[in-house]
Amino acid sequence: MIRDWPLPYVERLAERQADGIDLVVIHCTELPDMAMAREFGERIQHPESATGNSGHYYIDRDGSISRFVGELRVAHHTFRFNPRSIGIELVNLGRYPNWNDSRHQRMSESYPEAQIESLLGLLAQLRRALPGLRWIAGHDALDQRREPASDNPDLMLARRLDPGPMFPWARVLTECGLARWSDTASP
Repeated sequence: MIRDWPLPYVERLAERQADGIDLVVIHCTELPDMAMAREFGERIQHPESATGNSGHYYIDRDGSISRFVGELRVAHHTFRFNPRSIGIELVNLGRYPNWNDSRHQRMSESYPEAQIESLLGLLAQLRRALPGLRWIAGHDALDQRREPASDNPDLMLARRLDPGPMFPWARVLTECGLARWSDTASP
């Protein structure tokens, strides 16, 4: 069961056709809970369009799913890949609250069984609804930009590490019916 919880600006996001969606991007929120994830999603980050950054779906630790943005809208979740992808955010601490501190880059929160079961169910549903869907990737595989560490600007850190080392890629790939993204998948 999916709770529709559209972001206030969802109607301002660009529309797209279902057959142009071929990729699912797995993220972790790197925030403590769904409330903070929602607050972040509601923030206006792009003044020219009065929209923000968010995934399409959010899966909480208990497996509950919320849809912030419908599939036929372009959500801002992965640099350069938004028009062709669905973003799925898993509530997980990641590196919170020290995202850019070089001393705190370890991600150690595991993904609960209920969350992974819901993810697999959602992926099956999306495969039925979106005929061109064939790829899956972690945010880290698609956005490999680097930025200076907050504690030492001479150190360059990966901007994105999610979904991180605790994400059960082997299981998800075995069960989801999608191929793992590779650079050769780019048109």
